[in-house]
Amino acid sequence: MRKVVLYIATSLDGFIASPDGSVEWLPSPPPGEDYGYADFLTTADATLLGRATYEQITTFGEWPYPTLTNYVFTRRPPHEAAHPSVQFITDDPTRFVRELRQQPGGTIWLIGGSTLASPLLAEGLVDELMLFVVPRLIGAGIPLWRHQEHTQPLHLLRTQTWPDGMTLLHYRLSEMPETTG
Repeated sequence: MRKVVLYIATSLDGFIASPDGSVEWLPSPPPGEDYGYADFLTTADATLLGRATYEQITTFGEWPYPTLTNYVFTRRPPHEAAHPSVQFITDDPTRFVRELRQQPGGTIWLIGGSTLASPLLAEGLVDELMLFVVPRLIGAGIPLWRHQEHTQPLHLLRTQTWPDGMTLLHYRLSEMPETTG
């Protein structure tokens, strides 16, 4: 079964974007440093994005993931995609990802945002979290986490800290707890 990895940067105060959706607060990496991004990318062959995340990425210029299959979840697909590798999905994300995980392939990169990640986390469809904590407080914005109905135990796989203060927290999600109701 393929694994789903939420690989994302967050401010120290828990935001993935400014209130307007921008990520201009993210620092540029030092010369020659990519925080392991290129290595991670070699494991992935698909991405999962919410519509707002997709639209933000399209403002950066050329589509950055042309060799991956990119699934964008939206209620209203635009008329055309930024790149032929992009597919717009109007199905329920949890059902779609459950089926996608059963297909052959590499890692499925859950890029964001939190509106898409929350139901996938709640249904136990995210296998690992790779959180890059940026040493900045931005005060307000789009939160990394949305409300969850139950606790999610995590198992720390590794940490890494770079000289500029960027810190990776890499977790595997433990078995999903029993729900009561």
